[in-house]
Amino acid sequence: MNTKKSKAVLLKQLYAPYIPCLSCPLALNTHHNFVCGYGNPNASLMLIGEAPGEQEDKKGLPFVGKSGQLLSKALECLGIDREKNVFITNSVKCRPQNNRKPTAEESTLYKHLFLLKEIEIIKPRVICTLGSTALESLLEKQVKITTVRGKQLNFDGIMLIPTYHPAYILRNPKEFSHWFSDLEKAYNLSKL
Repeated sequence: MNTKKSKAVLLKQLYAPYIPCLSCPLALNTHHNFVCGYGNPNASLMLIGEAPGEQEDKKGLPFVGKSGQLLSKALECLGIDREKNVFITNSVKCRPQNNRKPTAEESTLYKHLFLLKEIEIIKPRVICTLGSTALESLLEKQVKITTVRGKQLNFDGIMLIPTYHPAYILRNPKEFSHWFSDLEKAYNLSKL
């Protein structure tokens, strides 16, 4: 079996018990979808967001709502094909009730059930976290995104570039150039 196929098979095996979402790790009482990671399992760049929003929950794909549309446009401007050049996932795979921020306990649960395994399967050169929640989920500590965005950090031997979440950019367009340059930096470093 070739590497690409084996990574895709490993991801499918990781997600399979939760599709359809019959055994939700969050034990949610409302209808929702388990939102798997999406993109190229051989990508050298992995983007990690917070949790699915309403549109992601409906479609079962990460970053397809307004934030995802902005992210897709930015990636396209950088010459990055969302399906071929990156793997996109969230730190939490199910939409928290009332679209609230995932708790530290939920983030830790999903990190150990899925996120660390996704990283192990993908083996990216660079991880770019989108927003403080995704970064805090990986590091398991509180971080102020405005002080670390764009810096090169280390996560278990993998280069980590934190940046703003696209939803933040929609509310604060003056930060677009910083966010865009962080995405560009992460992609360029992933190609080295």
